[in-house]
Amino acid sequence: MSKLQNGASSRGASATPAPGTPTPATGPTSLLPPVVGINFGNSYASIAVFTKEGLAESIANEDGERQIACAIAFHGEEMYIGNQAKQQLVKNAKNSIVGFRNLLGKKFSEVPGSEHPTLSAPIIQHPDLADTIAYKVEVLQPAPSPLPTSAYTTPAASHAPTPRSEPIPSTRILTVHDVTVIFLRSLLKSAEDFLGKPITGAVISVPEADTFGEKQREALKAAAKEAGLNVLQLLDEAAAVVALTTTALWSGDGEEQQEGGEPLGKDRTQLVVDLGASALSLHLVSVREGLSYVLASSHTPSVGGDKIDDKLVAFFAADFTKKTKVALKVCPATAVADQRAEAKLRLAIEHTKRTISASPGAATCSVESLKDGLDYTGAVNRMRFDMLASPIYAAVADAIGALLARAAADAHDVDEVVYVGGTGCLPGLDSRLCVQAGFREDVQTPFARGIVVGGGVGDPTTIIARGCAAQAALLDALATSDAQEDKEILAAFEAGAEANQVKATTKTLGVLFPNNLPENREVGGTWIPVVQRETALPVRRIVALDVGVEEGSKRVACEVWEVVEGIRTEKVAPPKSSDDEDDDEDDEEEEEEEVEVKHRTLAKHALLAALDGPAQLAVQTKGKGADRGRWFTRVEIQFVVGIDGDLNVELREIGGAEGLVQRVHVAA
Repeated sequence: MSKLQNGASSRGASATPAPGTPTPATGPTSLLPPVVGINFGNSYASIAVFTKEGLAESIANEDGERQIACAIAFHGEEMYIGNQAKQQLVKNAKNSIVGFRNLLGKKFSEVPGSEHPTLSAPIIQHPDLADTIAYKVEVLQPAPSPLPTSAYTTPAASHAPTPRSEPIPSTRILTVHDVTVIFLRSLLKSAEDFLGKPITGAVISVPEADTFGEKQREALKAAAKEAGLNVLQLLDEAAAVVALTTTALWSGDGEEQQEGGEPLGKDRTQLVVDLGASALSLHLVSVREGLSYVLASSHTPSVGGDKIDDKLVAFFAADFTKKTKVALKVCPATAVADQRAEAKLRLAIEHTKRTISASPGAATCSVESLKDGLDYTGAVNRMRFDMLASPIYAAVADAIGALLARAAADAHDVDEVVYVGGTGCLPGLDSRLCVQAGFREDVQTPFARGIVVGGGVGDPTTIIARGCAAQAALLDALATSDAQEDKEILAAFEAGAEANQVKATTKTLGVLFPNNLPENREVGGTWIPVVQRETALPVRRIVALDVGVEEGSKRVACEVWEVVEGIRTEKVAPPKSSDDEDDDEDDEEEEEEEVEVKHRTLAKHALLAALDGPAQLAVQTKGKGADRGRWFTRVEIQFVVGIDGDLNVELREIGGAEGLVQRVHVAA
């Protein structure tokens, strides 16, 4: 047997997501599972619930926002949360807190100066707690209650209470834990308002363990608990994506098939491109019959949507200067007026990017009183936008190439690309990656399948939240079940459970029916793959097929092989067009650049067993076809690979109890 590799596995939930705009439930709320899925990012968050129709849907908060900015701001006696808080960055940046998730569980001494926020409230050392990150904001304490009326005679006798002073200016020290509690509590309230009843459990997404360690996860759990959330599971972002993309609605199986081509295969290699505002995360995932196995992951903090924002802000700032002759220096801005102008532009381009994502036409950017009292309105078309974002697109493609190289995989091995995050909504990113990363022409992407526009099932901004909601509904169903099997499955979701530390095959297992056909010259017979490489263990696979047998012996013979799949690259000259043929023969022909063409290869690695026996249920083909007179029998071949790597193969004739049965055991 092949060597095994360790990794983490995730089971996709049995829920199906749905596009569209959800509205609060008007029917019996008891039909709605009281659980919620939360995508808690560093820049934005989103909420999803599992509705009574069996659909995981993203919901909006009280302000109508589905992409909720991870921001909290204080202005006077008011506290703002979400996109309203982000607007405070223009004139109230020192009292606005953003980017706090990545600081959870960290000490003040662990945060380098380069990671300190510059456009919002600065982080400080807590004055009372050693080595603790804190924020210092200015607030107004509410006016004290009025003095009570007195029954005694006074120089200024009055039966009316005497008011105290105006609200008192003061400072408030908040730890990262405090800020997270406030924010999560607001998300909980939005979900409870939608469902109309208390939330009993939540699944919250977290980055991979290499970038969001155990201390940070424990800190998030503590903050969620204080906010009133019962955390059912902290789900890795890649696992949340798989929980959604292994559903029938996403894959296009049966009646729920989506527009956009053929249904996705049950065995496929998936590339998750999570381009958030502050970082790029890539995950190469093996999906095998609903089970996922993470082959490789990477995290690139130097590439993110903020870099595109910088390019776009600089473009509009230069356009403003060109139109008004007023100097505007941004990215970075030093003067206070320039800093406010940059903050206004960053808020305005959010609408610009959404328009670019949804429409092929030009998108506008309008800001009142951008600088020196001058209003500004500019526009950018998709071509210009993609030119501005080209360096970021190229950086993403390079990161994908590095990830595939580390996983010893080729771009042609990728069957599906899934985009996550607001920047993943850009069609230009998809077009650029499909070309520069070297994917096959038939690679499946949400844009190629047409499931992104209009809040479709492939909407990158809601995938993780809906995956968490589907997982939460699954855990809730297991927790309320009395079946012992369900209790054992539920235990497998605990952190550190043995079921999560699985192994996977490194080579493909299958059967070979020897023959001399020209098309089978590479391996010497007809190859039938049964267990694909990178399949999480234990696994059972069954294939059924018709096998030709000799008229005299009527024997069924095949070999069990372990094979190595690869990619062969060759360079070929591109086909000449008719215009080239009409060129004058005297003109010196320019040497045409050869193009690379990739082909899949198959090489035998190890013969594991051979199966041979007389067919008992063979039948002769009638009619006038090419197979007229030949004998065939239908067989079912089952492969079972245990957690330790042992292989059990069974070949059984289908059609009667007296059919041929062959079994073989191969030790690891």
